Amino acid sequence: MKTPIFDFVKKYAESRVTRFHMPGHKGKCFLGCEKYDITEIFGADNLYSADGIIAESEGYASELFGTARSFYSTEGSTLAIRAMLALALAGAEKSGTRPLVLAARGAHKAFLTSAALLDFDIEWISSPRSAHIACAAVSADEVERALSRAKNPAAVYITSPDYLGNISRVDEISAVCRKYGVPLLVDNAHGAYLAFLKPSMHPIALGADMCCDSAHKTLPVLTGGAYLHISEKAKKYIPSARGRLSLFASTSPSYLILESLDLCNKHLAEGYAEGLSLAVTKVEEAKEAIKERGLSVLSTEPLKIVIAPRSFGYTGEELSEYLRSREIETEFSDCEYTVLMATPENDAGDFHRLISAIDELSQKPPLPVALPADAGLPRAVMSVREAMLSESEVLPTDEAVGRICAAPTVSCPPAVPIAVSGELIDGRVAELLKKYGIKNIEIVK
Repeated sequence: MKTPIFDFVKKYAESRVTRFHMPGHKGKCFLGCEKYDITEIFGADNLYSADGIIAESEGYASELFGTARSFYSTEGSTLAIRAMLALALAGAEKSGTRPLVLAARGAHKAFLTSAALLDFDIEWISSPRSAHIACAAVSADEVERALSRAKNPAAVYITSPDYLGNISRVDEISAVCRKYGVPLLVDNAHGAYLAFLKPSMHPIALGADMCCDSAHKTLPVLTGGAYLHISEKAKKYIPSARGRLSLFASTSPSYLILESLDLCNKHLAEGYAEGLSLAVTKVEEAKEAIKERGLSVLSTEPLKIVIAPRSFGYTGEELSEYLRSREIETEFSDCEYTVLMATPENDAGDFHRLISAIDELSQKPPLPVALPADAGLPRAVMSVREAMLSESEVLPTDEAVGRICAAPTVSCPPAVPIAVSGELIDGRVAELLKKYGIKNIEIVK
């Protein structure tokens, strides 16, 4: 597979051209990558009006992911989320009422900032399983119940996989959305690799209209590289997609990230599926080995290892700290879980080091399960936009009870808000905020 962006930049970097253009480093090495860092010079195309090497490279990505069209983002899935929501809202039937999106709770903060920017209302598709803040899995039945009650929703928005590796049945949910004539949008930030499993588990293959993938999370792409994917059945959105992306994006996209996305196409086309299959096997073997040593491991997406160590006497943070002392850095941990993310780039030695570290972990008396009971969602008293853009103040969490959440206060990872902008902070929410180490919160003044 060709790599038109990388080839152009490499040729330019190796030329003797004098750079009287941005960036200011002029290709001189400070980090070491500067000679490949360019701007929209002649021949380099332009990401938001692409008709040259960028458009060609995106075409290869479309072939690889089986989409009607795939667009690059150098600003992560956040940009793709905002763009696909803007596309869905613009394409929705106008009813004279405020635009509405049905969404699974446990959505990333980017979904809320999109609501503030685009000014739509949210109705949460809640699930009794969603006791952990990062759980976002919903069933087709839950989506259907929400759709049957909703008045003219513009879209259904779900997160799959979520931060704990839970995967929703996108195929079943997409069938329900088709029944009601509503587009299905999927935050697939953690699942770009799912397209290369056999059979594919990617949302587009399972019936989603649009989705975002964070290429940098699971593929060999620089941080910030992502995709907006549009399916064949949603081709009506393609003509407006670049415009919607540019609405929220910087006019100076990173060519280093574009080159990385471009090179990734070649990597995906040349044996990646086979390497992924081997990696999935290694991860499964590691999960079984960890279970054999007495630790609980959740059943999750193929490349995540989610350990629940409380029965072994450790919080997730304590296990993560122990692994760090053994030179193993984890993706995320809290009082319940330790999350490790693997890819085909993790070799056998990485898994050997992990299992060896677990072998030497001393068992302690079990800790009680810390998951809170599902007590319903906080009450929304303002729109997300109104609350997020209101004059605000920061108070200690205990003093915020009875006040309205302004900007969502989250830890990142997982960047999933406990209280959503516009919701009333009650005692239960305050306790959950403190549990996650959030001592102060921004509230509406």
